[in-house]
Amino acid sequence: MTLDDYNGFCASLPHTTHVVQWGGAHVWKVGGKVFAIAGWSDGVGLAVTFKVSEMAFDILKEQPGLRPAPYLASRGMKWIQRQNGETMDDEGLRDYIGESHRMIAAKLPKAMRKQLGLPA
Repeated sequence: MTLDDYNGFCASLPHTTHVVQWGGAHVWKVGGKVFAIAGWSDGVGLAVTFKVSEMAFDILKEQPGLRPAPYLASRGMKWIQRQNGETMDDEGLRDYIGESHRMIAAKLPKAMRKQLGLPA
């Protein structure tokens, strides 16, 4: 997945905003809450970080090309970073980013979800 592909996909999800912060990372948010982060892995490939369920975290953290997300996972959060497509192709990555968006949106306050037109 290229950075343009990543940004295009995240932009296609409902009610998202984009900022570049944290040393050039492309950060996507819904309702002001982060659901995906992309930056450069070892200066070459695109590394994408996203929220996952506890079960997915336990499975994905052991897969080649994936790891617990730096900074986030060390604080007990269930976030995975895909460093390369060794075990997760771009289609799978889009699925996980979409699920991360859904999980973050579902945790927004009821009034915010209503204001954004998101499901209650």
